[in-house]
Amino acid sequence: MTAIIVIAVLVVLVLVYIGMYNGLQKAKINTEESWSQIDVQLKRRNDLIPNLVETVKGYAKHEQETLSQVVEARNQMVNLPDNVDANQLMQMSDQLSGSLKSLFAVAESYPDLKANQNFLNLQEELTTTENKIAYARQLFNSSAAVYNQKLVTFPSNMVAKMHKFTKVNYLETPQEEKVAPKVQF
Repeated sequence: MTAIIVIAVLVVLVLVYIGMYNGLQKAKINTEESWSQIDVQLKRRNDLIPNLVETVKGYAKHEQETLSQVVEARNQMVNLPDNVDANQLMQMSDQLSGSLKSLFAVAESYPDLKANQNFLNLQEELTTTENKIAYARQLFNSSAAVYNQKLVTFPSNMVAKMHKFTKVNYLETPQEEKVAPKVQF
């Protein structure tokens, strides 16, 4: 009878261990998948930018500096190595977002450009993509929080240590974007 109890306890412990390990793996995969969503949206934005720049070029030929900044930032994003650090990728993405804001500000000076349907469509696509990037970043941070919580809570932290699971860093908003813009009329 004692042997049956010992075997039953061992079976329960093994099942609990398997459940915790699988939970950690699922949380890790969700974090990786949410990072992949950010990557998809960044690629989408990078694909749209050349079309936007060409449209603006036709109207704003003397705004070459702003156009060059957008193209340079986009090219840096496209040419990053596959194993780039997440924080470095987000820094480059933030620089590109800033360049796009400058480009849209330039467009305000050109009434014909603002009325151009191609420009408006591209601007809308980029705005939608920026919103998707923001949502994907939030999803990543949420997934990272769930995963990191499993790494530090008992008893899954014991399984995590045994299998060398490591913490995932959150994506942070750059300091300059935390400052509220001043609006004056």
